[in-house]
Amino acid sequence: MGLFRRPEMPKPAEPGLWSRGFGVVATRSLQTLIVLALVAVGVLVITQLSLVFIPVTIALILASAIHPLVALMRRRGMPSILATWIALIGILAVLGGVVWVIVLTVRSQWDDLVDSATDGIAQVTDWLGTLPFDFGAIDLDDVWANAQDFLTSASFGQGALAGVSATASFFTGLALMIVVLFFFLKDGPRIWEFLLRPFTGESYERARRIGDKTVDVFGGYIRGTSIVAAADALGIGIGLAILQIPLAIPLAVIVFLTAFIPLVGATAAGILAALVALVTHGPVAALIVVGIVVLVNQLEGNFLQPVVMARSLKLHALVILLALTAGTILGGIVGAVLSVPLAAVAWGIITVWDGPHTPARPFRKKRSETV
Repeated sequence: MGLFRRPEMPKPAEPGLWSRGFGVVATRSLQTLIVLALVAVGVLVITQLSLVFIPVTIALILASAIHPLVALMRRRGMPSILATWIALIGILAVLGGVVWVIVLTVRSQWDDLVDSATDGIAQVTDWLGTLPFDFGAIDLDDVWANAQDFLTSASFGQGALAGVSATASFFTGLALMIVVLFFFLKDGPRIWEFLLRPFTGESYERARRIGDKTVDVFGGYIRGTSIVAAADALGIGIGLAILQIPLAIPLAVIVFLTAFIPLVGATAAGILAALVALVTHGPVAALIVVGIVVLVNQLEGNFLQPVVMARSLKLHALVILLALTAGTILGGIVGAVLSVPLAAVAWGIITVWDGPHTPARPFRKKRSETV
């Protein structure tokens, strides 16, 4: 009988994803919409709770950057609470010293800056008068009258109240950040282990990798950016001091702070320095300042940044630009500062999702990507 048995027909191959009809497409579309909805809800919650989210995130970044120092002091036998207080007081002393230097320098050079700016504006106005274009005369009386009307209007009062509210929110967030930073420095690993209690097995190991990677990326980013920002501030500050530009030290500090906004921060501060040079020393000094800013940015971008930021910021320039844009729209200046390290952490988590050196499956390299 076996000789006359009809041969079994091979089973047809399973159809691909896009050949199984609209049901599969609709399912994938629904899943995508659900993910986007969850992301939108998360962003909405963060923006509504920004007074909590921003201080906690800044505290986490600072704690990640200072953790190696605290760990070193503890390994040398220093009590944990003492090491925490030394680190926290050190941070506050550095921040307070920076603010004190800025205020002291501005107060000591403010009168000279006003006089130089007045003379510079007059020179620029005279130079504009020599051009073959009619810019028209500006009636200073009308300008002053409009200014008085604005100062006595309801809009100015509402703006002043909004400024008071923003100041109160700032100091509230600052106090919360200091408290959270203290506990992160003192009990950071213990807090993370408490949050990992629901996880076991592979989920626990993955959560541990995510926590370690987050601390490494945040710490490396803030330390590397600090080195790059210090180099920018030192180079531009020395150039401003040689040219005897007023407020050279505050402008250098502004360069340092704005350098924490990648791609555009240091350049924007350099433009501000060039404007100060323009109104105080004229166009030639302003062009020299622009040249100094371009030279410092090129040296930093081509030599220093690839060395100190190679491990912490493995993001394409386009990704950084998109993250900056989204962060600025959602959170203003603070959002621009935090968006890039958050994007770097997100990519870092993807790279250790399935193992210490194994990215998540969809993001693994499967073929040659060079063209």
